[in-house]
Amino acid sequence: MGLIASLPDIDKQPRSVFVMHEKSEKLIPLHTHRKGQLSYVEGGIAYITIHYKTYVVPARHYFWIPQGMPHILRIGHSATVLRSLYFYATGDADHPFYSQLGIYPASELLIQMINYTEKWDGKHINHKNYNFEFLVSLKKLLPQLNNNALPIILPITEDERMQPIIKYLEKNIAEQISLKALSTRFNMSERSMSRLFQSHLHISFLQYFKTLRMVKAIEMIVKTNKPISDVAFLVGYDSIGSFSNTFYAFTHSRPTDLRKS
Repeated sequence: MGLIASLPDIDKQPRSVFVMHEKSEKLIPLHTHRKGQLSYVEGGIAYITIHYKTYVVPARHYFWIPQGMPHILRIGHSATVLRSLYFYATGDADHPFYSQLGIYPASELLIQMINYTEKWDGKHINHKNYNFEFLVSLKKLLPQLNNNALPIILPITEDERMQPIIKYLEKNIAEQISLKALSTRFNMSERSMSRLFQSHLHISFLQYFKTLRMVKAIEMIVKTNKPISDVAFLVGYDSIGSFSNTFYAFTHSRPTDLRKS
């Protein structure tokens, strides 16, 4: 049974933990549930869209989505396994971790604990089950981990004027495109182009383009076997050092570390 088909089952037992491990569908449309969602991304890449912002979740990272938060989930690689635990909301007010969306690198301990739950795939685990305390401990552990949230957020918009601009940037990700050059291409003043980005994406053109490059770089590192030097070149960097430093600023890890994982 896929995740879409399982959505109605998640909230059937409010005080349980619902376990779901699968190679997920490509797109799980806008939905919500009354449980907090802990999901570990294995072997690929995932994207969470909330309030017109898309969050990137690379392999060996996990995310927490608070109960009641509407979201879209997209899987960007066919080999991605999504290991999910949907937790009862009791006690969520005890720590701010449980009330905010977060994407974090997964420790070996957490990975092993989540993998261990695969034997209960598709089941509700509650206080009557012997393994419930294990899941309680896992949930309580989350705020105690060294959680440096991954800050890769790519805003999106439905504005018709922005669509051809975004598609152009995606197609020409390796080019050195300035605000002036972009404005000239679309017959706009630099001021008007800048305002368009700020009003619809709430981010500057330069920051958007840099973020887009990092997202594309993560996709290539995860999905292909291209050398890191080639990835750097394909997203517009002439220097591996400059690319690696920018990548680290976005992800708290080096490109080679993500490739190893």
